Amino acid sequence: MTIVKICGIITLEDARCAAEAGADLLGFIFYPGSPRYVSPAAAGEIVARIRADFAAARPRFVGVFVDSSEAEIRAALVQARLDYAQLHGEEPPAAVQVLQPYAFKALRPRNLSEARAALRAYDGLGATILRDGPVLLVDAYVYDQPGGTGLRAETTIARWLSSRCRLLLAGGLTPENVAAAIAEIAPWGVDVSSGVEATKGIKDHDRVRAFVRAVREADRASVVRVGG
Repeated sequence: MTIVKICGIITLEDARCAAEAGADLLGFIFYPGSPRYVSPAAAGEIVARIRADFAAARPRFVGVFVDSSEAEIRAALVQARLDYAQLHGEEPPAAVQVLQPYAFKALRPRNLSEARAALRAYDGLGATILRDGPVLLVDAYVYDQPGGTGLRAETTIARWLSSRCRLLLAGGLTPENVAAAIAEIAPWGVDVSSGVEATKGIKDHDRVRAFVRAVREADRASVVRVGG
C-alpha cells in the first residue's frame, strides 16, 4: 500500500478531513517563510485533537523544518508530539544522524549524479531505525525555494531513488496525476500539499478525499497487474 502524506496542514478541520480520508501522515510546516507555516504550539493543539479522536487509527505526524537547529527541532517534536522530523533545507548527514530515530532528509537533486551522491550520504542514517517510516523524500529543484513550488520531481531521478530506498515522492502531485506517478515511479509514499488546496494553506476537502481515493485505486490496479 502506498503511504499518503497530506502536508501543509494549518487547521483542525483540514487535519480531520485528511485523517478521515485515510491519510497515513499529516505534515506541519515550521518554516516561517512558507505560506503554510504553523507554530509548534498550534500544531500541537491539532495533533492532540486528532490523537484523541482517532486513537490507534490516527495518522502519524511530521514536522517539516528548513535549516532549524537541533534544539529547535527537538523542542517542536516534543511540543507538538510529532512522530518524524522532515529536514527540508541544506542539513548535512550529521544533522540527520543526531536526530535519530526521528529524522529523514528531503532531497532536491538537480540531476542523477547529485541524486547518487545524496543517496550515498543520507541512506542508512534512518533506514534501520525508522523501520515504518520514510528514508528520503524527493522534491523538485527550484533555485532559492526549499519546497512547496507545485512542480514535479524529475521522473528519472525519482524512479532511481525509489528503487533503492523507502522514498516519499513530492512535488506537483494532484488527484489527477498521482495514479500515473505511482505506476511510473512506484514510490513508498506520496506527498501532496498545493495539489489539494482551495487557497494557499487551506485544503479543498473534496480534493483531499479524491487524492487518497486515487492512490488506493492505483494500488488496487497494481495488485491486479502483478497478479495477472
